[in-house]
Amino acid sequence: MDFGPSDEPVALKILIAGGFGVGKTTLVGSISEIRPLRTEEVLSDRGIGIDDVEGVENKTTTTVAMDFGRITIREGLVVYLFGTPGQERFWFMWDELSYGALGAVVLADTRRLTDCFPSIDYFEQRGTPFIVAVNCFDGAEQYEAEEVRVALDLDPEVPVLLCDVRRRTSAKTVLVTLVEHSLRVLTASQP
Repeated sequence: MDFGPSDEPVALKILIAGGFGVGKTTLVGSISEIRPLRTEEVLSDRGIGIDDVEGVENKTTTTVAMDFGRITIREGLVVYLFGTPGQERFWFMWDELSYGALGAVVLADTRRLTDCFPSIDYFEQRGTPFIVAVNCFDGAEQYEAEEVRVALDLDPEVPVLLCDVRRRTSAKTVLVTLVEHSLRVLTASQP
């Protein structure tokens, strides 16, 4: 893929996925150059018994459609970020959101590590390049990236990195890692 100067604008689409409460909305908000579009609603009694809030009891809102942000790399090269909803009842939107995506960031939370399995399975089945970014929450037990890789049974080629999505520099590192990985995957698959 050539992202060099040209007359044709280039737009890259990146998905931010993961379980409920893992930090997808925060990642989009920390890196977007525009005020992000957010479709958050207050958690209500209707979600009791449906939404598992164990480990994220202080969470008061949830994304019900998607988050959207934009990053302009340079004139003619823009990255669009789409944060997917994390709850199972909203997964039906993933097919539409993932259409045309360069790749995906699967955010993981070590307090609820199994919550990222559906995202990993989804991108593996679709053949979408992805990385795993472990959002290091305050007070959560910290693990090395390789320990997380083993726990998630990931292929050695899938990058795993630790991050704090509240920090713009950390979010930027996550996105750069994804783009580099996606380009390697796409280049390797071309004859």
